[in-house]
Amino acid sequence: MQVLSINTARAEPLLIDGREVLTGIRKRPVTGERIVKPLGLDGDEQADLSVHGGLSKAVYAYPTEHYDFWRTVRAQAQVAGWEAPLPWGAMGENLSLSGLLEGDAYIGDVLVFPGCELAISEPRYPCFKFNAAMGFNKAVKMMSQSGWCGFYLAVRQPGTIEAGQSFALRPGPREVSVAEIFRSKMKGKA
Repeated sequence: MQVLSINTARAEPLLIDGREVLTGIRKRPVTGERIVKPLGLDGDEQADLSVHGGLSKAVYAYPTEHYDFWRTVRAQAQVAGWEAPLPWGAMGENLSLSGLLEGDAYIGDVLVFPGCELAISEPRYPCFKFNAAMGFNKAVKMMSQSGWCGFYLAVRQPGTIEAGQSFALRPGPREVSVAEIFRSKMKGKA
């Protein structure tokens, strides 16, 4: 398991349905070591703290294994070409991870990096800003149906993190997975 990219953004306006909405969803890869504090990564901002951020949702991780799917659906929606790149961070994630999918990620599991520890706290539930970020109006529905939502992390041990680092998974109580919670909450909403 590895973190392939660290991604951050400052909150900035995004035009959605004719109105400007403040958002931090447009994450872009950053280089070098990043400081991890209890409320998130140094240099990152969340605009709507009622649904993003805070101690239990300080960092958002997304499995890179799902990126080919999103490249394909964006091409089918004709918002990007078939060969168009989709940079890490495009899902709004802080950590682009490989090797840990939602069905294998349990609430309370801890991701142990060389310089910090992050605990899985809950799934990410997509909002209207995700449609705008992806460029088509069915993105939220597709995330809801696929269950490829990623997960929020609480900072257990502040420190540092860097792209390219491997991490270990220290199991928590293993009672409910991110995928199970997401499916339960999204049932009937997709």
